[in-house]
Amino acid sequence: MRTKIKQCLLILCLFLFLFVVIGGGLHLNPGGALIAAATGTPLLVYAFNRRSASGFVEPDMCASRQADRAMCRNAKGDTNEVGALEVENIARR
Repeated sequence: MRTKIKQCLLILCLFLFLFVVIGGGLHLNPGGALIAAATGTPLLVYAFNRRSASGFVEPDMCASRQADRAMCRNAKGDTNEVGALEVENIARR
C-alpha cells in the first residue's frame, strides 16, 4: 500500500515539475503547459520503466541464447561447452 502511494506521489511530482519547466521554458500559456505536462508524464514513466526493465530481462535472454548456441555446437560435434553451459544454467536456477 505504501509503495503504491509513493509511486502515485512521484508521478504527481513529475507532472508538476513538467508543468512548471515546460510551461516556463517554452513560454506557454497555462492550457498549453497543462497539455504538455499531461502528455509528457506518461511518456517519461513509460521510457523509465522500459529502460529499467531492460536490465532485468536481458541477462535471462542472453543465457537462453548461449544455450541455443551450445545446442548448435553440440549438433556439430563439440560437446565440451554444452555440458558447462548446462551446469551453469542449473546452478543459476
